[in-house]
Amino acid sequence: MPPRRVLLTIFSLSLLLHLYIGQRLLASPNGPGWQLAVLLVSSLAVPSSLLLRGMKSPLLADALSWVGLVWLGLFALTLSLTAARDVLLVLTWPFMPSRRVWLSEFSAQSVLWLVPMLLLVGLFNARRVARVRRVDIVLPGLPSEFDGFTLAQLSDIHVGPTIKQGYLARIVRAANALDADVIVITGDVVDGSVRRLAAQTQPLAELTARHGVHLVTGNHEYYSGAREWIAEFRRLGLTVLENSHVVLRRGAASLVLAGVTDYSAGHFEGGQASDPCASLAGAPAEAAVRILLAHQPRSAPAASAAGFDLQLSGHTHGGQFLPWNWLVPLQQPFVAGLHRVGRLQVYTSRGTGYWGPPIRLFAPSEITLLRLTRA
Repeated sequence: MPPRRVLLTIFSLSLLLHLYIGQRLLASPNGPGWQLAVLLVSSLAVPSSLLLRGMKSPLLADALSWVGLVWLGLFALTLSLTAARDVLLVLTWPFMPSRRVWLSEFSAQSVLWLVPMLLLVGLFNARRVARVRRVDIVLPGLPSEFDGFTLAQLSDIHVGPTIKQGYLARIVRAANALDADVIVITGDVVDGSVRRLAAQTQPLAELTARHGVHLVTGNHEYYSGAREWIAEFRRLGLTVLENSHVVLRRGAASLVLAGVTDYSAGHFEGGQASDPCASLAGAPAEAAVRILLAHQPRSAPAASAAGFDLQLSGHTHGGQFLPWNWLVPLQQPFVAGLHRVGRLQVYTSRGTGYWGPPIRLFAPSEITLLRLTRA
């Protein structure tokens, strides 16, 4: 449980933000009065939803988390669209002097009706099984033996309060159906302790590929007890790469697949700081291609300096939903898709699950099938 001062700050901030929404959307005399009562309840419910995981009963905590996280998503969408409405009003105010009152009332009502519709669309997008996104990666110097080599990438599944064994099992079946040469998981598999979630992550043991299943940690593994989860992932048959690598061979050719701990790992475990150079220690010099699994895209400059050809990342969720669609680019160099840092190519997945509110808008989840091709 957070200290009392932190709790007071969280609840005070929630109240202020809800007052802002109420003042901006409900000030009109024609506004629906019942919305005000909803906002008052929400100002207490939103911060309360963040404290539910500490409950002793996992079933009750998960049930209340479902309600609380959906409500949190509703609040986030309302706050985002309210802020966007205010920006629109400021920009259009000088050009519509005779229709200012009408525009204010119309835009307020539009937000109040648009938010529930976006919430329903976002819920549908988040809860459906991620679609397969196929991407060709052209790698100069790729040996002919690895031409057409495929990697199925899963990322940011976030097994936890609203993502359980059934949801994960559907992801596993979809990934196995791709018949990829190797399966890689780029972090943030879980949101909770091994004690609470070990039964829910069992489908991971069913993942299968010719060259194995390889995983790196994300920041949420460190929030959830990274040492315990790394041991559990290995028990399930996954290869966890902690600043280390494996060598994949086809005929006389070899490819280095390396992985680093999360970009922030050093803040949690001093000896586990992310180090792309260390991940190549002992790698065969004759390997023509080096691929790095790194949870956060901002590992790219260090990966480029270390001499990698391709980096596979996640973390961003492609923004997932408002307001994060607008904020993620401020924290990460890449949000989704294929980019370059010098000669290094970086592919950032939008994620296979979701985090927090079960909502996805303008950022579809994905299971990525990457095919390596020669230049």
